[in-house]
Amino acid sequence: MAFDVDMIKKVYSRYDERIAAARQVVNKPLTLSEKILYAHLWDGTATEDYKRGVSYVDFAPDRVAMQDATAQMALLQFMQAGRPKVAVPSTVHCDHLIQAKEGADKDLARAKNESSEVFNFLSSVSNKYGIGFWKPGAGIIHQVVLENYAFPGGMMIGTDSHTVNAGGLGMVAIGVGGADACDVMAGLPWELKFPKLIGVKLTGKLSGWAAAKDVILKVAGILTVKGGTGAIVEYFGDGAESLSCTGKGTICNMGAEIGATTSTFGYDDSMERYLRATGRAEVADAANAIKQHLTADAEVYANPEQYFDQLIEINLSELEPSLNGPFTPDLYTPVSRMREEADKNGWPLKVEWGLIGSCTNSSYEDLSRAASIAKQAVDKGLITKAEFGINPGSEQVRFTADRDGLLKTFEDLNATIFTNACGPCIGMWDRVGADKQEKNTIVHSFNRNFAKRADGNPNTYAFVASPELVAAIAISGDLGFNPVTDTLTNNKGEQVKLDPPVGDELPTKGFAVDDPGYQAPAADGSAVVVDVAPTSDRLQLLEPFAAWEGTDLKGLKLLIKAKGKCTTDHISMAGPWLKYRGHLDNISNNMLIGAVNFFNEKTDNVKNQLTGEYGPVPATQRDYKAHNIGSIVVGDENYGEGSSREHAAMEPRHLGVRAVLVKSFARIHETNLKKQGMLGLTFANKDDYNKIQENDTIDILGLTEFAPGKPLTLVLHHADGTQEEILANHTYNAQQIEWFKAGGALNIIRKNQAK
Repeated sequence: MAFDVDMIKKVYSRYDERIAAARQVVNKPLTLSEKILYAHLWDGTATEDYKRGVSYVDFAPDRVAMQDATAQMALLQFMQAGRPKVAVPSTVHCDHLIQAKEGADKDLARAKNESSEVFNFLSSVSNKYGIGFWKPGAGIIHQVVLENYAFPGGMMIGTDSHTVNAGGLGMVAIGVGGADACDVMAGLPWELKFPKLIGVKLTGKLSGWAAAKDVILKVAGILTVKGGTGAIVEYFGDGAESLSCTGKGTICNMGAEIGATTSTFGYDDSMERYLRATGRAEVADAANAIKQHLTADAEVYANPEQYFDQLIEINLSELEPSLNGPFTPDLYTPVSRMREEADKNGWPLKVEWGLIGSCTNSSYEDLSRAASIAKQAVDKGLITKAEFGINPGSEQVRFTADRDGLLKTFEDLNATIFTNACGPCIGMWDRVGADKQEKNTIVHSFNRNFAKRADGNPNTYAFVASPELVAAIAISGDLGFNPVTDTLTNNKGEQVKLDPPVGDELPTKGFAVDDPGYQAPAADGSAVVVDVAPTSDRLQLLEPFAAWEGTDLKGLKLLIKAKGKCTTDHISMAGPWLKYRGHLDNISNNMLIGAVNFFNEKTDNVKNQLTGEYGPVPATQRDYKAHNIGSIVVGDENYGEGSSREHAAMEPRHLGVRAVLVKSFARIHETNLKKQGMLGLTFANKDDYNKIQENDTIDILGLTEFAPGKPLTLVLHHADGTQEEILANHTYNAQQIEWFKAGGALNIIRKNQAK
């Protein structure tokens, strides 16, 4: 179905004027990313040449998307903003709170029962404030957005790091925290540091076992989990045009795993085909009318080294299928080297599960290519050695795949068809035996493979691959199996070889669906009542955070010095904790329980300086709070990478942590801290991380003169009576300093709305 056609045409109507103005102030050819950014300036036409990686800029996104786990806190904040209706088109998608266990029908029914309070809350809030609501079972947010809302040249923000998936349809789509979404829904500008630009030139064409997923697995191997931080990745070249729209979406989706602000592709024939196939011919026609603005200027792609801050070239014709992992999505291993690497590193070769789905790879094309491998296995007498699970991306994809026999093909291999939802990808997987914490291997087409993420077992070695490679490896049950060269033994004892996958970019009979699962909001929601029971353990109305006292912060206790990778999963786990995403106090009981304590190499075990005893992180922090003592969290590189979940910032804020001091931040988490009135600081000298001692009491000086670009001084009071001073840098601009002073950005919104 086609949504917001008039809004899209309005966006396109201003492109000529805004691109002309941008070209005049920049005085050089423009990349696609720059065109979209300059076309969405809050102040209208450009009057300034913004400096990449330096200038803070206010933008006017076209729409907001939220998934059920993050929407709860975003909308609880929006309810305090005093607005009768959202200012831009917005949607809520119920995809995270559905646990994979027995299969779609039973799992969905159980989720609707267990989370009825949350679903009813989200439905009523959406109805009241003019927000489109996608019911449980309708599909995974990013697949549904691609099918219904994404459009070339648009700008969208979403309360999920994989919002970037919409770059597959030529958008600048960016993951944010709920406070940012609240701002935009309240009709305020959205601030972003003008991104740097990484160009990826794709040549050649995929063939054989290589898939679009292998492009981003390769890029992740090159750039690592933080190589894209502060940058937009723009893909171009003949190879880019040869990819399907959903293949482009897969590549953009996992750009979140390299820390990129977002990723995008120029508008081309594959995007037009996808728009028309999903019932949006009017959008395709409108895009065709300004096609010259929906890709970079010709000079940019002819001489990319002159226009991008970094350039990568990949020949798709030479690309090998690969797997990334374990425990990090940037550890790249071509399938031809996997057996050697597994043997060398002690990775279990026996594969227990193969999982296909998630927002990264759950399109019709993904299922059709994987189904072609499954059908071969059935036809050639192969028996799947690993268990097999499938999560379709949307009800439209599921219905169409079922009609075309793809799901039956998987079922013939004893695969379990789970709900159209995130499921195991977000840790919502009731996996039998996971509680035993046995060392094992799984392969999946998801985007993340951090420890404990899928099943809660720290000893599950998870590897990321394309759906078709996941299918082949699940059939073989062998991580080292290379379908390009290896054979398998069938039920007759014969050696058989799997042929390369084939599949349809789009369903030949067209998409079909009985009920997509969409609920339109009330035309007038003023009479809709949103009730939150004060006794609820799932939902809790928010209280404003306290404003800054106006003094330096002294006597802060070190809560934890986190060692190594500390993602938002480590700071605020998902899985069983998802049910508390609307109750700040309850979910705060998972704060930092996954972080490794530098001083004892344990998780959820820190020293309470008041008692001298070791205990859980949340309980220790609650004790400090009860005694009106603030604290500080210290972290390593790329602190807060991964999901956009603002709970990772709100929980420390709620429990009384005053500052987070790290070697470097992931972009979204740093912004989330600022929005909640927290201090997000970085070591001026990264070696000073080593000066932090377990019993330190810390002062933060210079806050009375807090200013952009001016470092703060930290005084470390050690237990032996000595002290040291270190410098801490920050990236706060003038507006963000006001957020800190007010106790959070929402306090300013509320104050202004009341005037």
